[in-house]
Amino acid sequence: MGHKTVSENAKRLDGPAMFTIMPMGFSDFHGNQTVVRQLRQMLASQRFPNSVILSGPQGAGKYTLALMLARAMNCLHPKETDGLPDYCGVCENCRRIGESADLDTRFAEAVEAREGLRETDKRETRIIIQTHPEVMVIPPDPPQMLVKVDQVRHVINTVRYKPAEARRRVFIFSESAFMKEAANALLKVLEEPPDYATIFLLARNPGELLPTIRSRCVIFPLGALPVEEVEQYLATQRPEWSVRQRQLAARLSGGALGRARSLDMEEYVASRKDALALVTSAVRAAEHSDLFRTTETYRAGGEGKEKTDKLLGATYSLLKDMLSLTSNAPELVRNIDILGELKSLAAAVDFQWITQATYALDQVHSGMRRNVLRPLSLDAFALSMER
Repeated sequence: MGHKTVSENAKRLDGPAMFTIMPMGFSDFHGNQTVVRQLRQMLASQRFPNSVILSGPQGAGKYTLALMLARAMNCLHPKETDGLPDYCGVCENCRRIGESADLDTRFAEAVEAREGLRETDKRETRIIIQTHPEVMVIPPDPPQMLVKVDQVRHVINTVRYKPAEARRRVFIFSESAFMKEAANALLKVLEEPPDYATIFLLARNPGELLPTIRSRCVIFPLGALPVEEVEQYLATQRPEWSVRQRQLAARLSGGALGRARSLDMEEYVASRKDALALVTSAVRAAEHSDLFRTTETYRAGGEGKEKTDKLLGATYSLLKDMLSLTSNAPELVRNIDILGELKSLAAAVDFQWITQATYALDQVHSGMRRNVLRPLSLDAFALSMER
């Protein structure tokens, strides 16, 4: 028996669902206007590449842009803005493609649908998101969170058929994490893609993909936006945040609007508070009761893993800021709301200490994947770095 996709087993994915409202035209896409214009010009000349890599940091808008292009290719009532192709956003094709916009929700639905299958079917089923018959989104398949060969084979089998309800078939690989066999299988379709199909590969770094894959694609990089532009965007998208919170989110986002908008500020500040306790204990070699009380809350299980991942992310962020300060580059500091505390910590260490701390934190991160006891591992990190 061949492998199935979840959309073949769960009709609920084709029904109405909650989803993020897609921008109603390319003018709503923030930043990287040169790249967006170039892509639209290719649409206008009907010379759009069959294989495209959209690269850029998490939250840069790669997935949003890919869906916008899919809509522009298949809109039933296409229009022009600034003399270039655009989409109406309200026709049946635009609406159904737009239902894939909230990828997290769609992914959770697909995983839940697979969990409801019999064990034998569950093992043979792969995650595919498809709210329109001609537009397929291929996310990494859990639990390994890698694109697997059976997902790629499904694309290969599907791409052979001409579109019936739209002008073009569109396939969007939402991450660049491929299993080796899957990456090799993808090469087959990239070598001779049909004229009526476009394949998007979304990558934070194109170097994550095989050179043979990159050579068969046209790469369009999405760069980070200026901090000031992100702050202006957040003023309209997150009006409930204070100016101070928007400034912090803009810097933490690394110039990626999606990351800035989706940041859980309360959650981050809580993780950062624990990260400060960890780093402060290491730097000051103070009494350890606060450290032990903090690390004791990082337990086993899925929830504990997620909490630990956020703690490690916040700790990396603090170490980066301390490195910026010791390198006389305070303008690069992201956690600007605790600048005083960071200056005090940075004054007590040097470049070598920060390098060693980063390496030690990498070891903690590796240990988490091997299910090492989290409180013990975090305590060991702080104690080993005491000056």
